[in-house]
Amino acid sequence: MKYDLQVKLELETAKIMWPDSVQGLEFEQLESLVKKYRFSVKTGSLQILNARWYVTHTGLVGLAYRKRCRGVHTEAVREFCEPAMFRWTFKAVVYKSRTCKGFVGFGDADPSNVSPLVHGAELRIAETRAVNRALRKAYGIGICSVEEIGSNARPAEPATGAKKLPSKSVNGNGWKAEPKLRDRLCQLIRQHQLDPALVKSYAIDFCGTKTLKDANREQVEKFVNHLADWAAKDKNALLCQLNSYLKPQQAGAA
Repeated sequence: MKYDLQVKLELETAKIMWPDSVQGLEFEQLESLVKKYRFSVKTGSLQILNARWYVTHTGLVGLAYRKRCRGVHTEAVREFCEPAMFRWTFKAVVYKSRTCKGFVGFGDADPSNVSPLVHGAELRIAETRAVNRALRKAYGIGICSVEEIGSNARPAEPATGAKKLPSKSVNGNGWKAEPKLRDRLCQLIRQHQLDPALVKSYAIDFCGTKTLKDANREQVEKFVNHLADWAAKDKNALLCQLNSYLKPQQAGAA
């Protein structure tokens, strides 16, 4: 009786959180996941994306705890890692019991398949993806984990009663209005280990504006493409160009 009440509460919570995304079929799938694995929407074990249920790392770790998982071993797969490019691959092995031979899972991450919000954390994301995959194999979880999918998927937004308006820049189409260009520039800086302050000074000079915020979309896009092309063809020449923007004190220190 108590168990049936728990399932009912989970269904009601899902309906409140995602009223437009959780319908008849999604309710049936959620009921099955709650009954079979004791996943909980309330504790963040599940997420719905594009009418499909995904388990979270929290949900998988909780399941492993309830099943008395013996342990998880992780290690980087060196031959598939490129630290300079923020590209990582991990192997995880889950041991369900003392005599278990292990369930293996691999996970990879690089700037192209993670959200811009977590750029710089690719190593940890790769490890999490590997652990998630190994745990799903070990406990027969057929649905994918939300951490394993790429950066293009977007979770269904919980109902809040109000919609947020898109942010706008002062000039309507400038630097603030182009998060994708900004993310790409940040990625180039990390990838080629460039000095952000010098890149900014060069960008202002290239765009012919007083500040980078005054540059319009076309100017910023041209600069980003120019920087990427130059870095790929002749990084040393690019570094010389950037160093020309060093202040006298900085040049003396260098």
